[in-house]
Amino acid sequence: MQGLISAVVVDDHPFFRDGLARGLAQSGRIRVLGEADGGREGLAMIAALSPDVAVVDYQMPDLDGLALVSAAMRDGLSTRILLLSAATDGSIVYAALEAGAAGYMSKDASRSEIVEAVADVAAGRTVVPPGLAAGLANEIRLRRTSDRPILSEREREVLAGFARGLSIPQIAGELFLGASTVKTHTQRLYEKLGVSDRAAAVAEGMRHHLLE
Repeated sequence: MQGLISAVVVDDHPFFRDGLARGLAQSGRIRVLGEADGGREGLAMIAALSPDVAVVDYQMPDLDGLALVSAAMRDGLSTRILLLSAATDGSIVYAALEAGAAGYMSKDASRSEIVEAVADVAAGRTVVPPGLAAGLANEIRLRRTSDRPILSEREREVLAGFARGLSIPQIAGELFLGASTVKTHTQRLYEKLGVSDRAAAVAEGMRHHLLE
Protein backbone atom coordinates (compact mmCIF):
# COMPACT_ATOMS: atom_id res chain seq x y z
CA MET A 1 0.00 0.00 0.00
CA GLN A 2 3.01 2.27 0.25
CA GLY A 3 3.05 5.14 -2.21
CA LEU A 4 -0.71 5.20 -2.73
CA ILE A 5 -2.64 8.45 -2.51
CA SER A 6 -4.77 8.50 0.62
CA ALA A 7 -8.29 9.83 0.26
CA VAL A 8 -11.69 10.14 1.89
CA VAL A 9 -15.03 10.45 0.11
CA VAL A 10 -17.75 12.77 1.43
CA ASP A 11 -21.21 12.57 -0.15
CA ASP A 12 -24.71 12.27 1.30
CA HIS A 13 -25.95 9.97 -1.49
CA PRO A 14 -24.98 6.38 -0.51
CA PHE A 15 -25.12 4.95 -4.03
CA PHE A 16 -22.85 7.60 -5.54
CA ARG A 17 -20.53 7.66 -2.51
CA ASP A 18 -20.04 3.89 -2.43
CA GLY A 19 -19.51 3.69 -6.19
CA LEU A 20 -16.99 6.52 -6.14
CA ALA A 21 -15.06 5.06 -3.23
CA ARG A 22 -14.98 1.66 -4.93
CA GLY A 23 -13.84 3.18 -8.21
CA LEU A 24 -11.01 5.11 -6.55
CA ALA A 25 -9.82 2.03 -4.67
CA GLN A 26 -9.99 -0.19 -7.77
CA SER A 27 -7.75 2.22 -9.67
CA GLY A 28 -4.78 0.78 -7.78
CA ARG A 29 -3.48 4.32 -7.18
CA ILE A 30 -5.65 5.47 -4.30
CA ARG A 31 -6.24 4.14 -0.78
CA VAL A 32 -9.65 5.18 0.54
CA LEU A 33 -9.36 5.74 4.30
CA GLY A 34 -13.03 6.36 4.92
CA GLU A 35 -16.40 7.57 3.73
CA ALA A 36 -18.65 10.22 5.28
CA ASP A 37 -22.32 10.86 4.55
CA GLY A 38 -22.29 14.57 5.36
CA GLY A 39 -20.13 17.64 5.58
CA ARG A 40 -19.76 17.72 9.35
CA GLU A 41 -18.73 14.08 9.54
CA GLY A 42 -16.46 14.64 6.55
CA LEU A 43 -14.70 17.60 8.18
CA ALA A 44 -14.14 15.58 11.36
CA MET A 45 -12.82 12.65 9.30
CA ILE A 46 -10.41 14.91 7.40
CA ALA A 47 -9.13 16.37 10.67
CA ALA A 48 -8.68 12.91 12.23
CA LEU A 49 -7.16 11.03 9.26
CA SER A 50 -5.29 13.80 7.36
CA PRO A 51 -5.73 12.19 3.92
CA ASP A 52 -3.87 13.60 0.93
CA VAL A 53 -7.17 14.37 -0.82
CA ALA A 54 -10.83 14.64 0.15
CA VAL A 55 -13.35 14.14 -2.65
CA VAL A 56 -16.36 16.14 -1.53
CA ASP A 57 -19.88 16.65 -2.86
CA TYR A 58 -20.66 20.33 -3.38
CA GLN A 59 -24.27 20.17 -2.20
CA MET A 60 -25.02 18.48 1.13
CA PRO A 61 -27.72 19.31 3.69
CA ASP A 62 -25.74 19.71 6.91
CA LEU A 63 -22.53 21.40 5.73
CA ASP A 64 -22.11 21.88 2.01
CA GLY A 65 -18.87 21.49 0.09
CA LEU A 66 -18.06 25.19 -0.03
CA ALA A 67 -18.57 25.59 3.72
CA LEU A 68 -16.46 22.47 4.33
CA VAL A 69 -13.61 23.93 2.26
CA SER A 70 -13.84 27.20 4.18
CA ALA A 71 -13.78 25.36 7.50
CA ALA A 72 -10.79 23.25 6.45
CA MET A 73 -8.89 26.40 5.44
CA ARG A 74 -9.85 28.08 8.71
CA ASP A 75 -8.60 25.09 10.71
CA GLY A 76 -5.33 24.89 8.77
CA LEU A 77 -5.93 21.33 7.54
CA SER A 78 -3.38 20.13 4.99
CA THR A 79 -5.78 17.88 3.03
CA ARG A 80 -6.46 19.16 -0.48
CA ILE A 81 -10.13 19.15 -1.42
CA LEU A 82 -11.63 18.19 -4.78
CA LEU A 83 -15.27 19.25 -5.11
CA LEU A 84 -17.73 17.30 -7.27
CA SER A 85 -21.02 18.80 -8.36
CA ALA A 86 -23.81 18.61 -10.90
CA ALA A 87 -23.65 22.43 -11.04
CA THR A 88 -21.10 23.80 -13.51
CA ASP A 89 -21.88 27.52 -13.41
CA GLY A 90 -18.75 29.66 -13.66
CA SER A 91 -19.60 31.64 -10.52
CA ILE A 92 -19.82 28.45 -8.47
CA VAL A 93 -16.48 27.15 -9.76
CA TYR A 94 -14.90 30.53 -9.04
CA ALA A 95 -16.33 30.60 -5.49
CA ALA A 96 -15.02 27.08 -4.84
CA LEU A 97 -11.47 27.91 -5.92
CA GLU A 98 -11.58 31.26 -4.13
CA ALA A 99 -12.57 29.47 -0.91
CA GLY A 100 -9.55 27.18 -1.20
CA ALA A 101 -10.70 24.10 -3.12
CA ALA A 102 -7.89 22.42 -5.07
CA GLY A 103 -10.20 21.38 -7.88
CA TYR A 104 -13.74 21.25 -9.18
CA MET A 105 -15.23 18.46 -11.30
CA SER A 106 -18.63 17.69 -12.74
CA LYS A 107 -20.34 14.60 -11.35
CA ASP A 108 -20.79 13.55 -14.97
CA ALA A 109 -17.03 12.98 -15.25
CA SER A 110 -15.90 9.41 -15.87
CA ARG A 111 -14.27 7.30 -13.19
CA SER A 112 -10.88 7.57 -14.91
CA GLU A 113 -11.20 11.37 -15.10
CA ILE A 114 -11.93 11.61 -11.37
CA VAL A 115 -9.00 9.31 -10.58
CA GLU A 116 -6.71 11.52 -12.65
CA ALA A 117 -8.10 14.61 -10.94
CA VAL A 118 -7.39 13.11 -7.51
CA ALA A 119 -3.83 12.33 -8.60
CA ASP A 120 -3.34 15.86 -9.93
CA VAL A 121 -4.72 17.42 -6.77
CA ALA A 122 -2.49 15.20 -4.62
CA ALA A 123 0.49 16.36 -6.68
CA GLY A 124 -0.30 19.98 -5.84
CA ARG A 125 -2.04 20.97 -9.05
CA THR A 126 -5.34 22.84 -9.36
CA VAL A 127 -7.90 20.93 -11.41
CA VAL A 128 -10.58 22.53 -13.58
CA PRO A 129 -11.58 20.39 -16.59
CA PRO A 130 -11.63 22.04 -20.05
CA GLY A 131 -15.43 21.90 -20.09
CA LEU A 132 -15.58 24.21 -17.06
CA ALA A 133 -12.60 26.41 -17.85
CA ALA A 134 -14.48 28.67 -20.29
CA GLY A 135 -17.15 29.49 -17.71
CA LEU A 136 -14.50 30.14 -15.08
CA ALA A 137 -12.55 32.43 -17.41
CA ASN A 138 -15.72 34.36 -18.20
CA GLU A 139 -16.46 34.73 -14.49
CA ILE A 140 -12.98 36.12 -13.88
CA ARG A 141 -13.48 38.65 -16.70
CA LEU A 142 -16.83 39.72 -15.24
CA ARG A 143 -15.31 40.26 -11.81
CA ARG A 144 -12.53 42.38 -13.28
CA THR A 145 -14.80 44.64 -15.32
CA SER A 146 -17.94 44.99 -13.19
CA ASP A 147 -18.48 46.99 -10.01
CA ARG A 148 -21.56 44.88 -9.34
CA PRO A 149 -20.88 42.31 -6.59
CA ILE A 150 -20.77 38.78 -7.99
CA LEU A 151 -22.69 36.44 -5.70
CA SER A 152 -22.67 32.67 -5.69
CA GLU A 153 -25.93 30.82 -6.24
CA ARG A 154 -26.29 30.18 -2.49
CA GLU A 155 -25.53 33.79 -1.63
CA ARG A 156 -28.22 34.95 -4.07
CA GLU A 157 -30.70 32.53 -2.48
CA VAL A 158 -29.85 33.80 1.01
CA LEU A 159 -30.22 37.42 -0.11
CA ALA A 160 -33.59 36.64 -1.71
CA GLY A 161 -34.69 35.01 1.54
CA PHE A 162 -33.71 38.10 3.52
CA ALA A 163 -35.66 40.25 1.07
CA ARG A 164 -38.72 38.12 1.81
CA GLY A 165 -38.24 38.65 5.53
CA LEU A 166 -37.08 35.11 6.29
CA SER A 167 -34.79 34.26 9.19
CA ILE A 168 -31.65 32.16 8.84
CA PRO A 169 -33.41 29.03 10.23
CA GLN A 170 -36.28 29.55 7.77
CA ILE A 171 -33.88 29.95 4.84
CA ALA A 172 -32.01 26.85 5.99
CA GLY A 173 -35.29 24.92 5.99
CA GLU A 174 -36.20 26.05 2.48
CA LEU A 175 -32.77 25.20 1.07
CA PHE A 176 -32.39 21.94 3.02
CA LEU A 177 -29.17 23.23 4.59
CA GLY A 178 -27.94 23.47 8.15
CA ALA A 179 -28.33 26.85 9.85
CA SER A 180 -24.55 27.03 10.32
CA THR A 181 -24.05 26.60 6.55
CA VAL A 182 -26.49 29.42 5.85
CA LYS A 183 -24.61 31.55 8.39
CA THR A 184 -21.38 30.90 6.45
CA HIS A 185 -23.03 32.01 3.20
CA THR A 186 -24.50 35.01 5.02
CA GLN A 187 -21.07 36.11 6.22
CA ARG A 188 -19.68 35.85 2.69
CA LEU A 189 -22.68 37.81 1.40
CA TYR A 190 -22.06 40.56 3.96
CA GLU A 191 -18.37 40.73 3.04
CA LYS A 192 -19.13 41.06 -0.67
CA LEU A 193 -21.76 43.74 -0.12
CA GLY A 194 -19.78 45.58 2.56
CA VAL A 195 -22.59 45.39 5.13
CA SER A 196 -23.10 43.95 8.60
CA ASP A 197 -26.81 43.15 8.83
CA ARG A 198 -29.72 41.78 6.83
CA ALA A 199 -31.50 45.08 6.21
CA ALA A 200 -28.35 46.65 4.79
CA ALA A 201 -27.74 43.55 2.66
CA VAL A 202 -31.21 43.84 1.13
CA ALA A 203 -30.72 47.58 0.52
CA GLU A 204 -27.39 46.96 -1.21
CA GLY A 205 -28.90 44.09 -3.17
CA MET A 206 -31.63 46.39 -4.45
CA ARG A 207 -29.13 49.15 -5.26
CA HIS A 208 -27.05 46.75 -7.36
CA HIS A 209 -30.15 45.14 -8.94
CA LEU A 210 -29.29 41.77 -7.42
CA LEU A 211 -32.87 41.03 -6.43
CA GLU A 212 -34.50 41.33 -9.83
